Amino acid sequence: MEENKIVSRLSRVGIFGNILLAAFKLIAGLLGKSGAMVSDAVHSLSDVFATLIAWIGVRLSRQEEDVEHPYGHERLECAASLVLGLILAATGLGIGWGGVRKLFWERGSIEVPTMLPLIAALVSIAVKEGMYHYTMHYAKKLDSAAFRADAWHHRSDAISSVGSFIGIGMAKLGFPIMDPIASLIICALILKVAYDISHDALSKMLDTSCGNDLEQELRAFIAAQSGVERVDLLRTRQFGSKIYVDLEIAVDEEISLLDAHGIAERVHSAVERAFPRVKHVMIHVNPLEERQT
Repeated sequence: MEENKIVSRLSRVGIFGNILLAAFKLIAGLLGKSGAMVSDAVHSLSDVFATLIAWIGVRLSRQEEDVEHPYGHERLECAASLVLGLILAATGLGIGWGGVRKLFWERGSIEVPTMLPLIAALVSIAVKEGMYHYTMHYAKKLDSAAFRADAWHHRSDAISSVGSFIGIGMAKLGFPIMDPIASLIICALILKVAYDISHDALSKMLDTSCGNDLEQELRAFIAAQSGVERVDLLRTRQFGSKIYVDLEIAVDEEISLLDAHGIAERVHSAVERAFPRVKHVMIHVNPLEERQT
């Protein structure tokens, strides 16, 4: 219940905060004659859809297992993160295209911005950086890839506003061409964040290993459990925000099947308690005399 309240609160803050900020920046960009600020407003507006997708992905991923999805729904959160990355990439490309058009086909229409877009850029930097920290704090608490992606969406908007501030400031100092150039810089920064989010989402959808560090930590923990004589095999794979572990352990060949089963059960429970991200451990038991493969 507490998680659902956090998800709802994050969604409300993201949606209403971005709608208000996008409207403010759009008005400032149009009235202040700044293409960079208009691009920045479009970026903020895309964050509204990003937060909606993150909310839907998180809610769906937390559904219980059912007959059609016996392993759960965690990968739906990765799918939401991937969609967020694609939206972010499309937004960045749109902003970049606007800058290219201004530089090469509409250079004569470039105007010197007023002070209003500069003020809007400063407000945006402060608000979006605050939203980044707020969302990331709860994303870590929820262990949510979708809300982590949403947090980076907020930070990319803050970075976008920094680019707008520099471009608008340079334009006011007598270099109006810097306003569309700022749009190109914003485009590059947004595309980098989009790549990182999409790459992470795809990794978690393709049964990627959790890495040598975690596997070594797991191996040492399991080897220290009572009754475990040897760890013969350990593999991990990411399943959304959760982890599955495939494990082979060796036990004394002289003990009964019932005792061997008890050791496996204790290892299974101990791993899931000590490593909360581990959703399930599949254990195979080998006799100790069998040669390690």
